Amino acid sequence: MIIESAPRNVWDYIGEPDRLVEWFDGIVESSTSDNQRTITTRAGFSIPEEIVTCDRTQYRFQYKIVAPFVRDHLSTIDVFELGDERSLVSYSCDCDPATMALIIAGAGESALRNLKALIENEG
Repeated sequence: MIIESAPRNVWDYIGEPDRLVEWFDGIVESSTSDNQRTITTRAGFSIPEEIVTCDRTQYRFQYKIVAPFVRDHLSTIDVFELGDERSLVSYSCDCDPATMALIIAGAGESALRNLKALIENEG
């Protein structure tokens, strides 16, 4: 997803784990302590996550869902500088069971569209 803003501006949202509620549909609450984040969905489900990487230099954020319905999970959000105050944001997901990866990645794509609109409408 190309966002018409500098990577540092995009990172202001992605690199602050609890700002997720501002741009990720269906997430109504997020609380973080150390490398643990718990999100609450609109449906009332509480999902524990482990923050694996929050690299402000490389603009990379990775997290794992550590709930019983997922055997293994890793989602990665990368922000790349394109120049001219533009960024490329990539969201990828590996998950077991694989069907969950489709659900999570689909939600991630929608979230990136929301993030794009949010950031581009600020200026």
